[in-house]
Amino acid sequence: MTTLRDEATISYREREDDPMEAERWRHMESAPRDGSRILVTIYPSEQGPGEVDLAYWSAGDRSGGEGWRASDSSPGRVIEYAEPELKCWMPMPSANLDRASMPLPWEVDDALQLDGSGI
Repeated sequence: MTTLRDEATISYREREDDPMEAERWRHMESAPRDGSRILVTIYPSEQGPGEVDLAYWSAGDRSGGEGWRASDSSPGRVIEYAEPELKCWMPMPSANLDRASMPLPWEVDDALQLDGSGI
């Protein structure tokens, strides 16, 4: 039986080569949990404003449990994100000489506008 998450991962894989599809924020429910690196928007908190980070899903190992990790984690220094900390995700953009920085974090309050669902 195919789950919603399976369908989202398949859909992500089918669309990842389309530049128009690759450069937009999506709901975290559809983020791939196969270990591939993605961009995530972290919700603003008392520690600071929202920001973008490079993360991946870890199935768990001796360094930590199953969950989202910052890609710059290392054994003994694992940076884990709880599900509620992450607002949305985007596939890694392709190399583009005109664009040398990360995209801006998603800052619109209405999460329903992600994936175009607010239209």
